[in-house]
Amino acid sequence: MKNYKLSFGEIIIIDENLAEVIVNEGVVMNDIMVDEYHDFLLSYLKAPFSLLINKKHSYAMTFSAQKTIATLKEIKAMAVLFSSVGGLMSTETLMNLGENKDLNIRLFQKREDALNWLNSLES
Repeated sequence: MKNYKLSFGEIIIIDENLAEVIVNEGVVMNDIMVDEYHDFLLSYLKAPFSLLINKKHSYAMTFSAQKTIATLKEIKAMAVLFSSVGGLMSTETLMNLGENKDLNIRLFQKREDALNWLNSLES
């Protein structure tokens, strides 16, 4: 595993096609940060890839960022790890945006369960 610090948080490369994303506390994700995020994923991961979104911190996104954050066609699946009701609700809101309706996404409260699900998609 290799950790990378970006302007909004960190990305941990777990495997060539699997990464964990952790956004820092209090960040407001905007379009520029989404571009940085997408560029990183496309440069460091082998497509199609899966993502573990670890919502251990509280953060926000502009509406524009919400609409584009999960639009990369190279994203195979996303497991969202949440620890609070706020994290759950914000993820459900994002999932219900029209652009995100077809995502292969599941919500988890345990990291191990999320990783097991993502790894099961590889076989």
